[in-house]
Amino acid sequence: MDELWTPMTNPEMRHSFSENSTSTIRILVADDHEVMRLGIRNLLEVRPAWKVCAEANDGKEAVERAIEYHPDVIILDIAMPTMNGIEAAGHIAAFYPDIPIILFSLHLSDELINNLHNQAIRGAVCKSEAGRDLVNAVETVLDGGTFFRGRKSAPVRSDCGIP
Repeated sequence: MDELWTPMTNPEMRHSFSENSTSTIRILVADDHEVMRLGIRNLLEVRPAWKVCAEANDGKEAVERAIEYHPDVIILDIAMPTMNGIEAAGHIAAFYPDIPIILFSLHLSDELINNLHNQAIRGAVCKSEAGRDLVNAVETVLDGGTFFRGRKSAPVRSDCGIP
């Protein structure tokens, strides 16, 4: 089967999506709380080249929207009805393994981060730190990096609450 080409599957194209780029970065946001999706949209769309192309209120809908809209990056709440974010990430990665996924949660434990076995999950942001970390996480994964709090290779802080 031929690999689906998107700008993000070509490593040479990753750096062309800088802040000064005229290309639009398409973002899928999945969270079961409408007010959270609105907050994420407002936070991200301050960047002129960034656009939330689709929203989903559960994991199943997130998979459907990913297939329909082919976003450049996906932000998934972990705790959603119908299908949680980690399950949804697995289904999305089966179709589009090169689309980076950022998990978004109230609680991010070391155990959770250490047990992620999906290469498409390239970052995780604690909801309480979204104002400080979410834009940076999106930039980092679009540049081919990872964004996990407390990891030496990631530019994240370790002060997100751990349950």
